Amino acid sequence: MATKTIVEFTCPAPLVAKDTILLGHGSGGKLSAELIRDIFLPAFQNPVLARLDDQAIVNVNGQRLAITTDSFVVKPLFFPGGDIGSLAVHGTVNDLAMGGATPLFLSVAFIIEEGFSRDELRRVVNSLRGAAAAAGVQIVTGDTKVVEKGKGDGLFINTTGIGLVPEGLELSADRAQPGDRVLLSGSIGDHGIAILAQRSGLEFETQIQSDSAALHTLVAEILGVTRDIRCMRDPTRGGVSSTLNEIAQQSRVGIEIEESSLPIHEQVRGACELLGLDPLYVANEGKLIAIVAPEAADAVLRAMRRHPLGAEAEIIGAVKEQHPGLVTMRTSLGTSRIVDMLAGDQLPRIC
Repeated sequence: MATKTIVEFTCPAPLVAKDTILLGHGSGGKLSAELIRDIFLPAFQNPVLARLDDQAIVNVNGQRLAITTDSFVVKPLFFPGGDIGSLAVHGTVNDLAMGGATPLFLSVAFIIEEGFSRDELRRVVNSLRGAAAAAGVQIVTGDTKVVEKGKGDGLFINTTGIGLVPEGLELSADRAQPGDRVLLSGSIGDHGIAILAQRSGLEFETQIQSDSAALHTLVAEILGVTRDIRCMRDPTRGGVSSTLNEIAQQSRVGIEIEESSLPIHEQVRGACELLGLDPLYVANEGKLIAIVAPEAADAVLRAMRRHPLGAEAEIIGAVKEQHPGLVTMRTSLGTSRIVDMLAGDQLPRIC
């Protein structure tokens, strides 16, 4: 019986400056992980932070609270399918939802560049208000700062979210086990390509829309079927590749995905081929990855597909004992390749 061997080939990478911060440090890839490991974790180390999940879950007087914070620096501020205001709500709600929390409250801080249009600010605020109302969360506190012209690139938004987690629910990236199935709630790459097209003035036959959406109702649908879910993550910065690599490393398992099972819209696939991008590394803002016990995988898939935000869901792979810490992909040609985490970012400033 033949034994499969996976060999990793790497090309020489340019040396990274150790004394300055690079754009790639905010990419969600290897440089981001290095920054967290070398600077932030040693400074703030505690058991809650050490889990490195999308949210922190803490116990307060018997209540399990999920807390998350995020900053949004997307360029351009307005794009097909959304804007920085709705994106700020969706991104924060989704980080809470990936821990199984019901989102309740948000704080919002605006960092505004001198000279920014009042009409555009009002447009962003109205969009943020509408997205919060649709998600059933309240904006309960906030802050405003103004920086000198040329120092802020228009508008940055920071949010903090708080939600409640049901008793007995434990979701974390260190819980994946061999045999588990990897589920993806829908097509990948839509958000990143929509941003790039808008930013660069690219025109395609069909306009590509961001998938930005609040996923907490989809998560509720899944959890209504089973609790046999190890973890959930939304593959934003760094895309599906970075998310799966984080899970593989934290759980010390291998993950194998099937290229033929990946849902990708044809216009996104075509745009990626034209631009030399890999959809696995392109950001998403309305998709989730779930690692599910094998006996529950089909039921979770059906639950996903019943929900409008999971209509294109697929089982894309499985967790393996072999190659712990690595993500591999069976290609459409029948070969295997390593799906590594990028050092930097194909598309900066996408969220």
